[in-house]
Amino acid sequence: MTFESLIDGPSALIVIGGTVLATVLRSGWRECAVAAREIAHLWGTPFVPGEARAELARQVQDIRQDGLLRATHHHTGDPELDDATDALFHKRSIAALVAAHEKHKARRLAMSNTAVRLFAQAAELAPVFGMVGTLVSLNHLPQELANGDYSGAIGMAVLTTLYGLLAANLIFAPIARLIERAANKEEAQRQEVVEWLTAQLADAGTPIGPFERRRAQQEAA
Repeated sequence: MTFESLIDGPSALIVIGGTVLATVLRSGWRECAVAAREIAHLWGTPFVPGEARAELARQVQDIRQDGLLRATHHHTGDPELDDATDALFHKRSIAALVAAHEKHKARRLAMSNTAVRLFAQAAELAPVFGMVGTLVSLNHLPQELANGDYSGAIGMAVLTTLYGLLAANLIFAPIARLIERAANKEEAQRQEVVEWLTAQLADAGTPIGPFERRRAQQEAA
C-alpha cells in the first residue's frame, strides 16, 4: 500500500463535500458565519491579560488621584474593556462596568457555543457520509463484476469509510475542542482582569452601585 493509493478525489468529495453541505443546511448561513469568525479569532490577536491590566492600571491611578468625575478616560485598545470603562464613566458606578462585562461575556459564550456545536455536528455527519460513499461504490459493484474487475468499487468503499472517520476525529472534532478551549481560556483571563479592576476601583472609593452592594450583603449574610 502506498500513500497515493489512499488518495481518491471522488471519495473525498462525497465525504467532505457532503458533510459541509449537510452542516450548512442544518445550521444555516448565520451560524456558519459565526463559526468562521471563531476560527479566524483563533489566529487573530490574542487577549493578553498582562497588557490589559497595565493599561487599566493607568486608569485606576488617575481615578485615585482625581476621582471618577475628573479623571481622564484612557482606552486600552480592547473594544470590550473600553466599552466597560465607558459604562463606568458614563454611569459612575462599578455596577455599570460589571454589567457591560457580563453583556460581552454572554455574547462571547453564545458565539463560541454556536461554533462548537456546528463543528461537533460536522464530526457526527462525516462518518455518515463515509457510509454514503460506501453505498455509492457498492452500487457500481455489479457492473464491475460483469467486467471482471471489482477493485475500484471495493477501494472506494474502503476509502470513503476511512475518510469519514479521519475527517470526524482529526478535523471537525479537534476544531470544536480547540474553539472551546480557547474561549474558556480567554473568558477566565478576562474575568480575572475585571475582578482585579473592580477591586482596585472599590479601593479607590469608586461608587459601588446596587449590584455590588447587593452581592456584598449576600456574602456578608
